[in-house]
Amino acid sequence: MKRNQTIAIEFFLLGFGGLHGLQIPLFLLCLLIYVLCLIGNLIIIALVSSSHLLDSPMYFFLCHLTVCDMLLTTDIVPSLLHIILRNGRAMSFPECVTQYQFFGVSTGTECLLLTVMSYDRYLAICRPLSYVPTMGTKLRHLLAFGSWGLIFSITLIIAVLMSRLNFCGENIIDHFFCDFVPILQLSCSDTRLLQTINLILTAPVTLLPFMTIIFSYVCITVVIMKVPTVTGRQKAFSTCSSHLTVVSIYYLSLIAIYMVPTSGRSMTALKVLSLIYTVVTPFLNPLIYTLRNQEIKAIFVKIVCLKWKNLET
Repeated sequence: MKRNQTIAIEFFLLGFGGLHGLQIPLFLLCLLIYVLCLIGNLIIIALVSSSHLLDSPMYFFLCHLTVCDMLLTTDIVPSLLHIILRNGRAMSFPECVTQYQFFGVSTGTECLLLTVMSYDRYLAICRPLSYVPTMGTKLRHLLAFGSWGLIFSITLIIAVLMSRLNFCGENIIDHFFCDFVPILQLSCSDTRLLQTINLILTAPVTLLPFMTIIFSYVCITVVIMKVPTVTGRQKAFSTCSSHLTVVSIYYLSLIAIYMVPTSGRSMTALKVLSLIYTVVTPFLNPLIYTLRNQEIKAIFVKIVCLKWKNLET
């Protein structure tokens, strides 16, 4: 009977609440960001797919990163728009667990892909002679699809364990999406084992990638500083500046939400940070890669000019 009640239970996501006159502006802003995010990421995928000049491991991994961003925003934003308009939303337990799993897959895979991209930059700058033979087609596919497969397996295990929880009381989630901690806080089951398993499975794929990225960029910085000319150093650093900017924004968001103590912070502040992390950051990523990457900008301008000339003729 408890199992049937667990499946049938509905959670109610409060969202931001008390928006009053800000409801429509916030709805339109989130919708605009979502549409621009999809367009920006699709443009990057189209550019990389259509130009042989962007046929390199770095841009191959970038395409996978854009898929992560689109998956994350598509998982969160449509539900968020409904919550904003209706001042909340009822969501069944299976829906909630599914949303959490897609959230986990997109964010976890992004962690690993950013690490793979930092390794790619490390090889290109610190080990240039071995870069091409090392980062071949086989390895890049193994790293990219292996990242997806590993994170999907981890989140699936956690989702299955979450589906076995019982809920027999409060069903209100003071958030705009189903995150791991809010769901566990509402359960009347003993969640200590699940929390331990979650920590064991997720800590290595968040902390180890972060440490690897730091190590890679320390090595890259050391090599760049040895370049004799300022122009040479600037040129060497420009090849990884876009990735470093994305890494900084991504991990600062993660640290602010999940690693800084929550005592003394209001739920509104946490929701705003989560909004930046799940909606704004995926929107900024394609802008950073297009505005700070000379190769992508050059290909984009070339294609636009070519299309414009075809229209004129």
